[in-house]
Amino acid sequence: MNILGSLASALGGGQSPLSAASLLPALIEQIKKYPGGLTGLIDSFRKGGLGEIVTSWIGSGQNLPVSADQLRAVLPDSMIGALSQASGQDNGSVLSLLTSLLPQVVDKATPAGQPDEQALNSGGLLGALSGLLK
Repeated sequence: MNILGSLASALGGGQSPLSAASLLPALIEQIKKYPGGLTGLIDSFRKGGLGEIVTSWIGSGQNLPVSADQLRAVLPDSMIGALSQASGQDNGSVLSLLTSLLPQVVDKATPAGQPDEQALNSGGLLGALSGLLK
């Protein structure tokens, strides 16, 4: 199985591997641009009533699921729009992919339970991708 197929399997296989692969770099860029970076994004989830969910992504246990509607309520429209434009997918498809992708990216970018902004830097992209395939 190639790397894109592995990514699709890691994300539940319900989406095209090219869809997930095109969204990942855009997602990492949007997290880096988010006010406060990864820490700011995590705080937005907590303030939006999704603290238990985002805390599970940071912790060492199993990641709790998040729905597209929950993501729509927490993520700014501008971020969803930028992800749609960068990946060439509609907002609904982006939100659907984010339900699997975002928890894993946050999980891999918070080693030892703390946000690691360096994990999102250009070299960290490959690390995040390979981490999702484990």
